Amino acid sequence: MTEKQPVRRVRTVLGDIDSTGLGVCDAHDHLFLRSPQLPGQELDSADAAAAELAAFRAVGGQSVVQWTPHGMGRCAGRLPELSRATGVHLVAATGLHQAVHYTQEFVNGLHADGLTDLFVRELTEGIGESGVRAGLIKVAGGFHGLDGHARLTMASAAEAHRATGAPIAVHLELGTGALDVLDLLCGEFAVPPHRVILGHLNRAPDLSVHLQAAETGAYLAFDGPSRSHHATDWRMPDAVRSLADAGFGDQLLLGGDTTTAAARSVDGGPGMPHLLRRVRPRLARAVGDELVERVLTVNPGRAFGVEWR
Repeated sequence: MTEKQPVRRVRTVLGDIDSTGLGVCDAHDHLFLRSPQLPGQELDSADAAAAELAAFRAVGGQSVVQWTPHGMGRCAGRLPELSRATGVHLVAATGLHQAVHYTQEFVNGLHADGLTDLFVRELTEGIGESGVRAGLIKVAGGFHGLDGHARLTMASAAEAHRATGAPIAVHLELGTGALDVLDLLCGEFAVPPHRVILGHLNRAPDLSVHLQAAETGAYLAFDGPSRSHHATDWRMPDAVRSLADAGFGDQLLLGGDTTTAAARSVDGGPGMPHLLRRVRPRLARAVGDELVERVLTVNPGRAFGVEWR
């Protein structure tokens, strides 16, 4: 008798779907984003979010994973209607960003109330009154290291993962600290590496670190294209080719990571469509169409698909 395979499902804002159903996926982006402590070009317009999603859909995009965590202006209640109106699957996040984005009183209150409980509740019951359930836990490291806030947040993320099975997506500050994060999450806290997604690796194009991180089994996200001061576009094909040649093509993800209004395509920036209009063909010339399509369609379902508990 053939052993029954576990069913993995991605938790979207409209409900759980089969992990093979995401289609072409922007695996790390933001429709809404606002830092309470670092004001600037907030993403807070529902109309602009709808236009950006429509532009992404027009070039073949079918799903977007929003990494905006708790306390950062997620606008979770707006996400279901945006998904319905545009036909794009959306995944929301729980979790917490770096301490610099919050007041100390806010963070202290979260820990007093139970940060793990908050993450689990937003994954299983819903975000606030919206009823939208998160599909991942977003946390953040520091520049070449982890401060106390990061360690506490990641400890809670690990506990929430064990309670639910949800993947943990990690903001790496300027692409650094990947091995420290893996030592903590997968070593000390015993999170399976294939449940960890490392973001922003293209911002620190150290192929040795990339390979060491990939060897653990973690997913590697190359996101935030068209930022020349981070050497993203022109170094990314080399990094992807090196990892693919080493046998890690199934662990790669691509995302746009739109974080300011000016970066949106509807406001004259590259925005979400850039991932498919410019990044995809450039990578295809380096590693071939088959791998790029797998990175955009198959890998996200595996990374964000969960046997929900």
